[in-house]
Amino acid sequence: MQVLLANLLHHCKGCKVMSKTPGFTKVVMELIVLLHSQSVKIAKGADHVVLVMGLDQTQESEDHDRVDLLLPPKQQKLISSIARVAKNPVILVLLSGGPVDISFAKNDQRIGRILWAGYPGEAGGRALAEIIFGDHNPGGRLPVTWYPQSYVNVPMTDMRMRPEPSSSYPGRTYRFYQGPKAFEFGYGLSYSNYTYEILPVTQNKVHIMVESSNPNRYMPVSEMGAEACEKMKYTVKVRVKNHCEMAEERAEVEFELRPCEHLSSAKKDGSMVIEEGSYLLSIEDKESEIQVVK
Repeated sequence: MQVLLANLLHHCKGCKVMSKTPGFTKVVMELIVLLHSQSVKIAKGADHVVLVMGLDQTQESEDHDRVDLLLPPKQQKLISSIARVAKNPVILVLLSGGPVDISFAKNDQRIGRILWAGYPGEAGGRALAEIIFGDHNPGGRLPVTWYPQSYVNVPMTDMRMRPEPSSSYPGRTYRFYQGPKAFEFGYGLSYSNYTYEILPVTQNKVHIMVESSNPNRYMPVSEMGAEACEKMKYTVKVRVKNHCEMAEERAEVEFELRPCEHLSSAKKDGSMVIEEGSYLLSIEDKESEIQVVK
């Protein structure tokens, strides 16, 4: 735990439970209670509190899977205890390699900011300080869905991707999962607000060769060939504006839309096809229609 008090920095270091020696656990538990009490006492007199919590490789690693999605119970208790006595909303920094269900902190109005840092490495401390003190404007987005603790009840051996409402199976991954979420895929906040504008394009139709006798109205990508797929590509421009009290900036971002990749979908046999119809390119609340026609 780090506590900032005027120009002073108070630091209360936690402990690691690494030994299975008889009697060691009792000593550690007594130490945790003591550290908890000291941390709460320091936080009461501080102007601002930064709590650094999370997991390490004794709890998750390449060959060691977690059995739940929660923080260790003692950490949850400490976070809530500090938040109750702190003068200002607490900043919670979370270190972990995978998702953690921190709904208790997300729904606590006394926790003002939550910053997920992964395992940040040697320069992580400096990077976190720059973000917390406003020297750097974060813009990261979650690369995975953060599931609630209840998701551990889904059998690991059930690898169906799509949900099945009749059996209450919620599905897997951000694309198909339809259950509750601690945080959704792509979630992230910034000190700024952004607005987006998809600029008009000269081409918004993609032509495919579909035989009139084909009732499915689709074209297998494998039959189109690399040359045809290459000719379908076109550029889309997005204008981005940063709305901030400190400064406002504009930029245009270009990306290449590749229909054979971006507009194709998989059939049950795994083959990729482009279906005739209307598609939407979406960025936040902005949409641009793309039509696939024969």
